[in-house]
Amino acid sequence: MEFLSPLWLTLKVAALATALALVLGVAAARALGRRGGLARDTAESLLTLPLVLPPTVLGYYLLVVLGRNGAIGGWLHSTFGISLIFTWQGAVIAAAVAAFPLILRAARAAFRAVDPQLERAARTLGLGPAAVFFRVSLPLAWRGVCAGALLAFARAMGEFGATLMVAGSLPGRTQTLSIAIYNAVMAGDDATAQALVLIALVVAAVTLVLAAQILQRSHHGDDDAA
Repeated sequence: MEFLSPLWLTLKVAALATALALVLGVAAARALGRRGGLARDTAESLLTLPLVLPPTVLGYYLLVVLGRNGAIGGWLHSTFGISLIFTWQGAVIAAAVAAFPLILRAARAAFRAVDPQLERAARTLGLGPAAVFFRVSLPLAWRGVCAGALLAFARAMGEFGATLMVAGSLPGRTQTLSIAIYNAVMAGDDATAQALVLIALVVAAVTLVLAAQILQRSHHGDDDAA
């Protein structure tokens, strides 16, 4: 069945992009800290720009950075012979950049909700910063972080503009579900387009329901604790 290839590729790209964005988003949220301030609010605003930038603008900047003449792309090509443009790995990076702000905002809100007294108590017991984070902060914030990751997964699955500019539309190699839908519509293949749209809707709906359930349980847990 012709829609299995873009579906599998989309799931792979979205999963890897979410994992990458999860690591970077949690690290950035922790680095920004609990308190605000002009510098930190400015940094958070800059990091969330991919959420509001037009996909074509985001894709253009990724091309500038990841292309063979770009800072990162040029170094990877000259040092390791790696080219990210028109590859599924490039699609992963594009989707991760687009999904990153969702995890950052969710993780920062989750860490802000952690009782700082518990973290101080852990430090007085001799735990270092890393131990406090992994043994106290992260376990208490995991529901919010997980909900953000699910939303990021849905965002990565639906990424179109930046992915198309960076990875192109190579069937079986870089053609994700959203790009396959676009190509089917442009080709007048309504049957394929409808089947792909239905699959995308089902996966997105399941992801959003899971995220809502996690957030709801998180709120219930907070109410019970109160």
